[in-house]
Amino acid sequence: MTTLLRRVAGPRCSSWRCLGAILRESRSRTTNLLSRDGARTLAGASRPLTGYSRGYIRGQHTEAADPVEVDLKRLEGGDDGIVEVLMCRHKARNALGHVFVSQMRELMSTLSHDSTVRVIVFRSLVPKVFCAGADLKERALMNNTESDLFVHGLRSLMTQIASLPVPTIAAMDGVALGGGLELALACDLRTAAYSAQMGLIETTRGLLPGAGGSQRLPRMVGITLAKELIFTGKRVGGQTALEMGLVNRAVEQNQTGDAAYGEALSLAREILPQAPIALRMAKEAMNRGVEVDITSAMAIERMCYARVIPTRDRQEGMAAFIEKRPPRYTGE
Repeated sequence: MTTLLRRVAGPRCSSWRCLGAILRESRSRTTNLLSRDGARTLAGASRPLTGYSRGYIRGQHTEAADPVEVDLKRLEGGDDGIVEVLMCRHKARNALGHVFVSQMRELMSTLSHDSTVRVIVFRSLVPKVFCAGADLKERALMNNTESDLFVHGLRSLMTQIASLPVPTIAAMDGVALGGGLELALACDLRTAAYSAQMGLIETTRGLLPGAGGSQRLPRMVGITLAKELIFTGKRVGGQTALEMGLVNRAVEQNQTGDAAYGEALSLAREILPQAPIALRMAKEAMNRGVEVDITSAMAIERMCYARVIPTRDRQEGMAAFIEKRPPRYTGE
């Protein structure tokens, strides 16, 4: 990206060189954070997840010695390109324990390099629960250093999710508390059932949101409302979350308990036909641009736009418009 900035801007544009330096420094910090955390092996992480993309199709789990707490489902047919991340730690309500976090991090690393993925939906297979947050039983056994290290790994996981190059959707059909809501906040979009309960409740446990929640929530709902929610540890339902801008869509729960997932899948299907490279560049432009001043943001937009100009998808989009037919994008 910074190489592109230099090429588009030219050697004489000092303000753009400054922007490039800022972006390089920002990317370096993120890369170093992920590299440091990725070098640490958390307890229970003896089995890689790279085979999950083949192992979970039509509901069949991969057989392995370790319990499967995070799995993967690739949709087929007309939904080809939609991938579901399945949280299935039933006994602990998808609590963020060592094995769960390790498996999720390995899976995010795999998905981030998979060019066949167009949209990712995060959903729970545990009834009435999205993610209950931290595994307090495991946390109680940690000393201060271990606890700090583990939370640092959680923060890195949320950064991995937020940095995925394709649109991501969290489907909250049940409880999403603490780290569970932080996971949803790391996604691009969120759907919720009216009956879902969500909140950053860390202050009720003598803590504060430590996996990105104290930063992402204010950017999403505004600083004043975020302070109220975090200071009080308040839980809100799907309708209230929709009104405050915490979720994109909220629906009445159905008899099978997966209404938010159905809405997320509907949203994913609206995204799926769009040009893959354009989606990736649009996400990068917005994510990077929102963190800088408007002049720098416009330069970022120009960089991202320059990436789509030479693509076959752009040519296909123009041809389809002229020929009055649906475009057939290939991600090239």
